[in-house]
Amino acid sequence: MFRNLAVNIRLLSKSAPADLLGFSSSLRGTITAVPSRFLGRMERAVVRCVPSKSKLTITFILDGSHKQMLRDQSEQLGKALARIANNAVKGHAKAKKSKKNKRDQSSVSEPVVRLYFKDDVVAEDALNSAAWQDGAVLHVGDTKYKVEWNPPTFTDVELPASLLAGFPVCPKLEIEFGYLKDCTFQWFKEIRPNAEKEGEGENSWVEVCHDRVFIPSNVDIGLKLKLKCTPGNNNHRYGVARELITSGSVEAGPGTCTFDSRHLYTNRVTDESTVRAVSYNILADIYAQTELSKTVLYPYCAPYALDIDYRQNLLKKELAGYNADVICLQEVDKSVFTHSLSPALDAFDLDGLYRIKDKQHEGLATYFRRSKFTLLSQHDVTLSEALLSDLLEKVSLSPAVRDKVVQRSTTLQVTFLQCVKDPSRKLCVANTHLYWHPKGGYVRLIQMAVALQHIERVLSELHPGATLLLLGDMNSMPSSGLYELLNRALCRSCTPLSGAEEVCLALSHSLTLSSACGEPAYTNYVGGFHGCLDYVFMDTRALAMEQVIPLPSHEEVTTHQALPSVAHPSDHIALVCDLRWK
Repeated sequence: MFRNLAVNIRLLSKSAPADLLGFSSSLRGTITAVPSRFLGRMERAVVRCVPSKSKLTITFILDGSHKQMLRDQSEQLGKALARIANNAVKGHAKAKKSKKNKRDQSSVSEPVVRLYFKDDVVAEDALNSAAWQDGAVLHVGDTKYKVEWNPPTFTDVELPASLLAGFPVCPKLEIEFGYLKDCTFQWFKEIRPNAEKEGEGENSWVEVCHDRVFIPSNVDIGLKLKLKCTPGNNNHRYGVARELITSGSVEAGPGTCTFDSRHLYTNRVTDESTVRAVSYNILADIYAQTELSKTVLYPYCAPYALDIDYRQNLLKKELAGYNADVICLQEVDKSVFTHSLSPALDAFDLDGLYRIKDKQHEGLATYFRRSKFTLLSQHDVTLSEALLSDLLEKVSLSPAVRDKVVQRSTTLQVTFLQCVKDPSRKLCVANTHLYWHPKGGYVRLIQMAVALQHIERVLSELHPGATLLLLGDMNSMPSSGLYELLNRALCRSCTPLSGAEEVCLALSHSLTLSSACGEPAYTNYVGGFHGCLDYVFMDTRALAMEQVIPLPSHEEVTTHQALPSVAHPSDHIALVCDLRWK
């Protein structure tokens, strides 16, 4: 048994920053002492302990000093209490020292440090993993701490850098031991510009909203926003609240955007008989910020409108307003997927999957409405690898042509979903972005042949009977061999190359596909080109067209000359359609 040990713990002051009470996502386990104002007379000890990890971290404020102790879960409780007490004694002794009157630690009195559960002392030979039970009480001298085992905790909370009037502000939230749907939210705005900077404290703010997402209006221009969010779980248990203030103020929005009129057709989620699908190349930031883009491709676009922080505001509003069940995006920067789109779309009942291109910083993203679908499996593939392993023997290619195809990083994202209400309905969602070069038609044709073979194989071997949706930026016009292959299930094509060489292909597949959105005049509109490059192909055996959401008018597209613009976030236009189960 351990001797009684002295402890002196000074609590956090009322002005202590909230992040001292939160947790870093890198911590494996945490016990945090929290002021008694949260629990009446008893203090609060929060125990964060992940069963699959070997360590837990004990965090206390000792004499105003924030300390952390990494302890083994398999360690005996007595050793952990002794270490806590020892650190507290050191802090207490240090606080008592002065230049004229120094005293060593041995003169400090030693109050009892014990852990109780249901009024019984927890044995000091108990393991940490079992000793710190929910509802236990830690006694440190005359101070008592109520132990909470793994309460809901935010591991990350962020607010966007750019705020526009009329556009949703969606916080990035990561939670453990809880669910975002069970959290509570309070939004505040400054009572006037710079009120927070002038130091009026809580009087600087007025509450405006209790929703997870807040949409500021024109009256909020020039004001900062504050979010107070409290993590919760489905047992009505709540953790420590976090408060964040935006780094900037709300700015004026662009006014009417190209997608505003489209939202009139998609103002509610479809019923179970319908699937609303979206395909959209959102223009990767790594391409938008090149000198070529700024001076040659999009010289008509204001530089600030090419900035990703600005464009993300438009993208989030546009995508959320479609109320889609399935969204396939191309040219998605990894950071945009992780830190912007996914946190925003999660608030609108959409889960996201990402596949980055090999040796690239952008890739494909597929989102699905979790109230209507559950994820069955994923079968993504790099098309060049699939060509080498599956199709090369069936297609006669010269070494030069083969190398041209194999050098590409083109990826196919394949996601199988199952309807929540009718499990017999399964959806195979295939998302891709084919080779871009204007003279690379034969490369795209081979890529699509590889993609179709992969899709046919996983359909027949893993999920027979599933319904196919093939979406993406095909970089091919309706007059191309690729479009013929998809719409008619066969294609014979000969493409002359340099010299006397030509590529002749005879391709076919067993799928029954049709372009759900037909053949729009264009889905890509830039200064030097416009044409239909994007498609949604549906399996006509199981799906029928219900409605195609009208594309923006030519006047809307060309208001600012071309795309992208201050009113449109990409050089492509989203395809949106409602498909009815047969």
